[in-house]
Amino acid sequence: MQVKEQFSLKHLNTLNLNAVASHYIQISQRDEVVAALDFAEQHQLNVLVLSGGSNVLLPRQLQALVLHLNIQGIELVGQDAETVTVRVGAGQVWHDFVLYSTRQQWYGLQNLALIPGLVGASPVQNIGAYGVEVGEFIDSVQVYDRNLKQFDSIPAHACQFAYRHSIFKDDPNRYIIVSVTFRLLKKAELRLNYGDLKQAVGNELTAENLQNQVILIRQSKLPDPKQFPNVGSFFKNPILSQAEFDKITQQFPNIPHYPQPDSNVKVAAGWLIDQTGWKGKQLGPVGMFQKQALVLVNYADAALTDVQNTYKAVQSDVKQKFSIQLEPEPVLYSEHGLIQAHSG
Repeated sequence: MQVKEQFSLKHLNTLNLNAVASHYIQISQRDEVVAALDFAEQHQLNVLVLSGGSNVLLPRQLQALVLHLNIQGIELVGQDAETVTVRVGAGQVWHDFVLYSTRQQWYGLQNLALIPGLVGASPVQNIGAYGVEVGEFIDSVQVYDRNLKQFDSIPAHACQFAYRHSIFKDDPNRYIIVSVTFRLLKKAELRLNYGDLKQAVGNELTAENLQNQVILIRQSKLPDPKQFPNVGSFFKNPILSQAEFDKITQQFPNIPHYPQPDSNVKVAAGWLIDQTGWKGKQLGPVGMFQKQALVLVNYADAALTDVQNTYKAVQSDVKQKFSIQLEPEPVLYSEHGLIQAHSG
């Protein structure tokens, strides 16, 4: 285990923000987690666990120990007549794993292709796209429990998965995810009831074509972080009560919406942002992408303050026009490596 000091994180966060960690350790096997935490305790450092950096907002200077999870491996650990159970290291690239699962004829994750980040981050936000959430296909999550000071395996039902939510988000300083175990299907059950996906798939009803169409749609709308640094969808889609939704449709009857099982209604944040004129608009070096209003882009050498100025301006305009408060998706960290709340 090698400790690096004053380590640049610019290449490790997809928004490409200039950020320097006072201490940095790359974790390649799970036993290194314990040694790294001991180091942090000895030096009285907070610990920031960094995965793929695709959902974080980092300050310019971090006085903390950054643990970068790079645990690899895909292991078939069980199967029955209908499913396969696969354990995947937290450092595995998410999109690469999705492609691998399709080649192995393991089904369920095809709608989640091309989502940036690593496997270990997928349960935290319960990543989702095109009508599928990863929590539906997670069997268990392997963690180091910092409270109990031991490794543990948390079954899916105890993870409390909901829209962009899990216990790992509720208690971010307790668990360090080292691997995720998935239960995938041997027979494809295509999920085509979202947006323009059904039309794109057409008559070729295969998992491979579904995956390819998801990739093409995302590529057509979402910028490559290597070309336009971003964190994917910047805001959550707001969930309204039926009464709130009925009220807003009186003035905006064409608002894209998706009924939820609990009788609430999810509305499209990208559409709300577009209607306020922010699609393709910049504020200094930061703006909302011209092809997808939901994506915030670092067009130059932006600092965290530039990002905050832009997203707060977007929030303000949406709130003024629709009386809806948009909630950012990425996790905001303080200079001491602690998660802090976004202010509206």
